[in-house]
Amino acid sequence: METLKTILYFSIFRYPLKIEEIHSYTNYLNISETEKELQHLIDEKILIKVDEFYVYGSDLDSVIKRLRGNLHAKKALVKAYQKSKLIAKFPYVEAVGISGSLSKEYYDNESDIDFFVITKPNKLWICRTLLMLYKKIFLLNSRKYFCVNYFISSNQMEIAEKNRFTATELKTLIPMHGKAVFEQFYQSNKWVNDYFSKFEPQIETVSDKKKPLFSRSIEFICDTKIGLVTDSVFKLITLKKWKSKFDYMTEEDFKIALKTTKTVSKHHPSNFQKKVILSLNIKLEEVQSKYNLVLQREHV
Repeated sequence: METLKTILYFSIFRYPLKIEEIHSYTNYLNISETEKELQHLIDEKILIKVDEFYVYGSDLDSVIKRLRGNLHAKKALVKAYQKSKLIAKFPYVEAVGISGSLSKEYYDNESDIDFFVITKPNKLWICRTLLMLYKKIFLLNSRKYFCVNYFISSNQMEIAEKNRFTATELKTLIPMHGKAVFEQFYQSNKWVNDYFSKFEPQIETVSDKKKPLFSRSIEFICDTKIGLVTDSVFKLITLKKWKSKFDYMTEEDFKIALKTTKTVSKHHPSNFQKKVILSLNIKLEEVQSKYNLVLQREHV
């Protein structure tokens, strides 16, 4: 029941899918196989079909929600592209992608525009600090159109947490700048195909931006021992601040939601990944209880 697990996953976000979208998450070669399974689930009254969308349960309003969110996403993507060009000009940024709900063509009043940033080795925390300062000073700390909450270093691009949540995020990630780096990134994360065998990154149109003089000057100054020390200091300052601010979190949750290493910076204090996986497992249990269908549980 590959189709059902995908539909259940996206039902957490109240985001019904079309058959082509569902098929892309399955290991079926032919879309007719996906269609056959979906029809069986409809016959069993586990799913309903509303126009071209497949809905779990009776959440008919989710179709309207999706359509409205898709319309808003078109405008938000224009803004996201402009912001990604700006981020790409910052010192030590090697690649930028759009993640989160917008990468799935959805945007509403509650959404942020999330960016995934790949930095040069040993300069992640300098890069992050400069972007945070820009956000605080020029955007008055608003993250609505400038949420940079996930950084990795280009010398360690394999994502450590390998589960359906992270696989979905990588599959839907929209690379914007840094073509060569993204090629390496996807090579480092081929494990995604263990979840979605048909996944092929679309990076043909990804551009590369030349750094402005200001950024090149900062890189020239920091490509020394001073830069290495500064990067370590920024990391320690951030870690100390986060440990104080989020002292209620368990050590295990902190290490995942607020990962703070030389090669990774994550700022997800709500531990969204864990919440989604737990919500999915609750739905899987519900399906087992109601329809006697056993689907493999997911891990965080």
